[in-house]
Parts: sequence; C-alpha cells; structure tokens
Amino acid sequence: MDLDLVFLGTSASMPTARRAPAALLLRRGGERLLFDCAEGTQRQLQRSSVGLPEIEEIFLTHLHADHVLGLPGMLKTFALRGREEPGVTVYGPRGARELFGYLKPFLGRLPYPLTIVELEPGETLERGDYRLEPFAVDHGVPALGYALVEEERPGRFDVDAADALGVPPGPERKILQGGDPVTLPDGAVVTPDEVLGPARPGRKIAITGDTAPSPSVIQAAHHADLLVHEATFAGEDKERARETMHATAVEAAQVAKLADVRLLALTHVSPRTIPAELKRQAETVFPAVVVPRDFDTIEVPFPERGAPLLVKGGGAAAGRSAYDPGAMSRMIQVATAGDVTEAEELQELLRNAGIEAEVEAAPEDDGLQVLVPEGDLEAAQDAIEALSEPDDLIAEP
Repeated sequence: MDLDLVFLGTSASMPTARRAPAALLLRRGGERLLFDCAEGTQRQLQRSSVGLPEIEEIFLTHLHADHVLGLPGMLKTFALRGREEPGVTVYGPRGARELFGYLKPFLGRLPYPLTIVELEPGETLERGDYRLEPFAVDHGVPALGYALVEEERPGRFDVDAADALGVPPGPERKILQGGDPVTLPDGAVVTPDEVLGPARPGRKIAITGDTAPSPSVIQAAHHADLLVHEATFAGEDKERARETMHATAVEAAQVAKLADVRLLALTHVSPRTIPAELKRQAETVFPAVVVPRDFDTIEVPFPERGAPLLVKGGGAAAGRSAYDPGAMSRMIQVATAGDVTEAEELQELLRNAGIEAEVEAAPEDDGLQVLVPEGDLEAAQDAIEALSEPDDLIAEP
C-alpha cells in the first residue's frame, strides 16, 4: 500500500512568495489525512496533483492562526459544493471546541456533519491495520504531535515449506497468509508459523507541528521511518527559538538522532532563513536530512523496500511548476533586498551563502538583476527572500 506525504505549506507564521503556511497531506492507499490547515490550504490543494478531495479528517497540531485559518474557507467550500456526506471530523488539542464556537458565525449552517474531537497525549485512534497516536510537544500552549504507526505484517510466504507440508495451491495458502491455521484432507493441521517467515515491521511517521526540542518527541518518534520536525530558526538564533518555543535545525537533528529515525524532514521554515543552510547545519548532527518545499512529496516505502524518498515537485499539478513560473530562467529581478541596495553587496552576501552570482543594476534603476546558474536558482531565490524579510517575523509565544 502506497504511503506518502504532500507538503502543501512549509513556511513559518506567514506566507511568502513560494511557501505557504503549515499544511501537510498524508496519503495512505485511498485515505487522505490533512495535518494543519493554514490560510490558503484549499488553494494549495487545488494547485497540487491531489486537487480538493473530500477530506474527512483534519488533525490540528495547535490552534495558532498560522495553523488553522484555512479551516473556515475549506469547510465552506465543501458546503458550496453541495456536500452532505461524508461528514468532516476535526481533531485537535484542548480548546478546539471553543475555537469552533467562535467560527460558527463564519461557517453558518453546513449541510454535512461536522464533529470536533479534542485529544490528549497518550490516546490512540485505532484504524484497523494502523493507529494514530497523539503525543505531547513543547510549545507553551495546548499542542499535539501525531504519529502514524502501522501494525506488523505477516512474514513472507515460504512456498517450498508449504509444498513440503502438502499444502496445495489455492485458498488454503491464502488462509495461512492471513494468519489462520488450515486442516488438510489427511487431517494434518498446518499453522502459519510453519510457512511464514518472521513478521515484517510496518511503517511509522511522526509529525511534530510547532515545538521546542522535547523528550516526548524523541519517545514518540522512536525508530520512525520519517520524522517531520519544525526548524523555524538557524543555529545563530537559538536564543530566539528558546524564547518562542520553537526549534533550530540542529536541535531537530539532535531529536532525530536520539530517536534513531531513518529520515528527517525540516519544515515550518522562517522566511528569514536559507533552507540550504538549515540543511547544512542539521547534517552536522544527523546525515539524513531534507528540507521540502511546497508541493514536494516524501514517499515512505516498507522498510525492506528502501529508504523514504524526497520527490521534488512530486505533488505539483501536471503541467505546473512547483516553484516560480520563471524557475527555468537564470535571471532574478530583485525590487529590494532589505538593507542591501548595492549590487556588489548583494553579490558578496550570496557568495557567503555559497552561491556564485552576477549582480547588476536593472535597467531604468528598477532594482537589481541577479544572474545565477540554473542549478543554484532555487537557493538564490531563498537567500534573496531571506534578505528581504523584516527581522521580527515570529510573533507567537
């Protein structure tokens, strides 16, 4: 069964030109689970390869505006489409019901059932062959992370052993693969352990939402195939991260190392930071790190089939670039670069970020033109965006 994540919004606190605020879609077989729903999430879905599916379950990590403001619009869109069934269930931490009490005047009457469920760490939502486990995080407000944990799968069927025991091809073998014994025509009983190899582990994904580094995250993410951990700040802003109860890239990597996960995905990236630098800092502690952009996907195969894989732009709609319309161009037009107004100064700052670029004044004194190799275009865009953002962006506690 396929399992992947579509990163719909990877920015911290506010949207930028290329990153929307927090939203993450988990796809498992035919199921679609949405984690957080920031402003613009329904538009991100419409721009993705997913479209706007009839999402039935939404999981909120906490109730800060940059994680929930997309809910009223999305729920209203479902109503305008004439949806009556299925209903929508929104899960969240303490305070979720109160939030929806405030939202009720905006939503009006919905033609489909809407259920709000408040969860506590330690509860379990059983889903047949997998479960969802809310876990505690450290963000100064009621907040949750979520772990999806699949059950173990039966071991591989040993055809040679079945032949030797006289189990004929057909329904008897299917029964054994399902974990039940069979009785042969001669009265012999064959049990699953005689024809099946060792049980195979399922997959595990942990999603933190906003959090400072926390022992509870290490415990919840133990041996996860994928840990999606916030990394709002770079290492030089460690004190700021502590004050706002967020994490740096290095701190997220330390959590991943202690939890012994297979892949760390950094998200909730501040517009002030350069993703390539976050990745570099995290890799000094933990080697398997990615920093997804909007519409990237991560495929999570069964452990015996390989490691989780980042697919750049894998969630973008067909024919649409996951990034800027001019992503194949080598020129970036910069109207402003914060305090950087001179071409030489911007060129030096880009060089310090590991990007070789040629910067010159644009015609008619209209900002700056930046020429970069195509392979460095995304990194240059990120660096310029970080330079262009004000210093004080993270206002939440």
